[in-house]
Amino acid sequence: MGTSLPLPKYHQIYLVLREQLQEGRFDQDGVPGEHALADQFDVARITIRKAMEMLVADGLVSRRPGLGTWPQHAKPDAHAKPAANASQKAHLTGLLENIVNMGLRTSVQVLDSTLVSASPAVAESLGIAPGTPVHKSLRVRSTDAGPLSHITTYVPQAVADFTRADLEREPLLMLLEAAGVEFGGATQTISARLADAQVARHLDVSVGSALLAVTRVVRDVNDRPVQLLQGLYRPDRYQYQLQLSRVGSIDAKVWVSEELSAQFH
Repeated sequence: MGTSLPLPKYHQIYLVLREQLQEGRFDQDGVPGEHALADQFDVARITIRKAMEMLVADGLVSRRPGLGTWPQHAKPDAHAKPAANASQKAHLTGLLENIVNMGLRTSVQVLDSTLVSASPAVAESLGIAPGTPVHKSLRVRSTDAGPLSHITTYVPQAVADFTRADLEREPLLMLLEAAGVEFGGATQTISARLADAQVARHLDVSVGSALLAVTRVVRDVNDRPVQLLQGLYRPDRYQYQLQLSRVGSIDAKVWVSEELSAQFH
């Protein structure tokens, strides 16, 4: 793990685990053991133990002898600063144009593409029942400068059925179009995330590095969710640009968005 951050390793790991706990990552199987976490983060067990002690002190986990470590569903850490985020309704035409443009200037590596059962969180985003079959795909997109983004997508099998080879050949939205999906729009949320060990390795950054996090739910013309995208981007290689205009009466003018685009380098 890199040492570019001015925080001790155990504190970096604590921040990553805290974020994952708040996302519900360990609700079903519990927090991995010290040996597994030490291997994952490539640190000594004493470092993991210090991080876990901080989580216990914050009331985020409880350690049960013989049963492991489990999330303690308590109030959020009072000292944690909420991540700034902005929700943006984006016209899908712009998204498709951006994907085509990105595809011409970047390369993509499909890490995995399998059929899984939708977790409660994924099911809620896609408006389906938990356990419904969905295609989960992991991809890393890169430019000439190096890795740019780590993308996780979920598509209900009932919406489109495709293979890993299909995904390596064409962008996912194009595969959905080929399956007969008529796109209507998308809801997008932009926030901040910390890189865990797996993402840090694929994006060539230090564990705990700040990343731009994009969550996008794409819908068809009937407002049915057809894709959930969770993207993590290196902020030094990727940025969003929003065009704003002033509208309304002279005493109640507000800023509204006209266009959302993405730039990378």
